[in-house]
Amino acid sequence: MVVADVGTERNEDCEEDYGYKKDFHTALPQFLAVSVKNIILLGYGMTLGFPTILIPAVSQPAQGEVLHLQTYEIAWISSINLIVVPLGCALSGVVTSPLGRIRAMQVVNIPFAIAWLMFHFSTISGHLYGALILTGLAGGLLEAPVLTYVAEVTQPHLRGALSATSSMCIIIGVFTQFLFGLFMYWRTVALVNIIFTVLAVIALFFVPESPHWLVSRKRYDDARKSLQWLRGWTNSTAVSAELRDIQALFKDKKSEAGDMDETFTEKLSHYLKRSFLYPFFLVSSCFFIGHFSGMTTLQTYAVSIFQMLEAPIDRYYATLILGIVQIVGSSSCVLLVHYTGKRPLTLFSTAGAGVCCMLVAAYDGYITTHNVTVDPTGDSNINGTLMDADLTKSLISGYSWIPTTLLLLLAFITHLGIRLLPWILIGEVFSARTRSGGAGLASAVGYIFGFLTNRMYIALLDTISVWGTYGLYGVVCIAGSILLYFILPETEGKELGDIQTHFAGGRKLTNKVYKPKTRKTNEVSMGTEIKGTSNPTFEGDDCRM
Repeated sequence: MVVADVGTERNEDCEEDYGYKKDFHTALPQFLAVSVKNIILLGYGMTLGFPTILIPAVSQPAQGEVLHLQTYEIAWISSINLIVVPLGCALSGVVTSPLGRIRAMQVVNIPFAIAWLMFHFSTISGHLYGALILTGLAGGLLEAPVLTYVAEVTQPHLRGALSATSSMCIIIGVFTQFLFGLFMYWRTVALVNIIFTVLAVIALFFVPESPHWLVSRKRYDDARKSLQWLRGWTNSTAVSAELRDIQALFKDKKSEAGDMDETFTEKLSHYLKRSFLYPFFLVSSCFFIGHFSGMTTLQTYAVSIFQMLEAPIDRYYATLILGIVQIVGSSSCVLLVHYTGKRPLTLFSTAGAGVCCMLVAAYDGYITTHNVTVDPTGDSNINGTLMDADLTKSLISGYSWIPTTLLLLLAFITHLGIRLLPWILIGEVFSARTRSGGAGLASAVGYIFGFLTNRMYIALLDTISVWGTYGLYGVVCIAGSILLYFILPETEGKELGDIQTHFAGGRKLTNKVYKPKTRKTNEVSMGTEIKGTSNPTFEGDDCRM
């Protein structure tokens, strides 16, 4: 292996792994750290799924239930937390960054615990509203520390898969509420959910703080210990090269999130540069495409959609299957992203979602244009010919498996890529100076798009019907796949410094997934002597054998 001089350009078919072994022992602590973070996201997913079992319980209460809400009050229960989440996201970086990633995640769990207690002991609708506001605000505040932590503690070849587990755990959290609601009273479910919140807070004491955040605070000894833990409980010599590279990211710069010598104008200027605006546009575009792929409305209005399209099975069972398919899709993304890369997986997912939406639109359009209707009086009309209603229903249901299958396929394909992609990108595309703030702002945009998608859905149905709505979703997906083809680089397996350089207008990333090649310790030392204090993140070694 040849060690490059200062002027040698990096071979982008390999990643810098600092001599670490690519084995289970090295990956295990990173998996454990991310798993602890995922317990928090599991709890957050529970807050998103809880209204599903709460609404029927308080709209048609059982005997002995003190709460009985009216229709206009129910509408607030289904949306109030989504309104508050963007506010929490926008404040996430500013509020949580000074605390550190670990401490911030612990503190944000306090509102979750309070909210579950409020749910359990609630006697008026105001108690429910207050609990929902707390869960929405806490969920938003959680975005920056959670998303940046996984990006900063993992090696490049593990980052994509471990980042994808975040969305998967939220989906599992939502799904647990469906299951708990089948066996337990909703107030009991609220108490059970506290267990996961307490477990997350305790578990966070056993994983290290982000070495990037520690370096930004000039706590170099703590950063070294953190890296030793995260890279397989190794010695200080083994992590010295990576620590030096992290220090170089902050070299001659004021630390992120509020150095007292940096004015507000100087802090704001970082968010007006290409290094922030380009990745922010990319992540926002991914959120827009993901939400308007039809999956957001399908998840929210699944029962009514399956009923509207005459699902061949009970609409509630179809909704349960939908949740399982989402989990399978997310799990497939976790398993595949390291081998395929994010770019091909996303392009396939987005284009595939477009095809599914177009076919659903074509099915409904055919039924509509051929005047296939069922008259409640008992007569039916197909192209002007009266037929028996039961016969017509039989004809329709004979093909009703088509839209049902397409919608389930849509759930799988979107969660294979485009639904998870923005959450993976958030932690790695922003520079070290804007990572916390950028994660919060981009998350806020994502939730706003989700809110708009759900709010527009009913109006779209009334205006352009089912075929027009899904036709629009299909157009968005097809156009989105074309847009992403030109603006989405392959970040899988790439160093954070290389990604930062790409979005700042420097050396471009290739569309290949990096293949790690381990350098021997003496070669690392030789490279250090040649390059002095220069940062190999930007002036990487040649990986030729």
